[in-house]
Amino acid sequence: MPDYSKQYSGNTPKGQPRHQEHNQFGGKAKPFGAKETKAELLARMKAAAEKNKQAD
Repeated sequence: MPDYSKQYSGNTPKGQPRHQEHNQFGGKAKPFGAKETKAELLARMKAAAEKNKQAD
């Protein structure tokens, strides 16, 4: 009787991504501990809204 347990390689670790995201937490785009203030967030949102108004 063949031993099928030796046929395949080991299981991959569970719960780990297969690749790295460009904006993952702790990366260059989102470093750990970096949290923008509410004023910075509002300024960014207003700039995005203005950009969308100009595009239309």
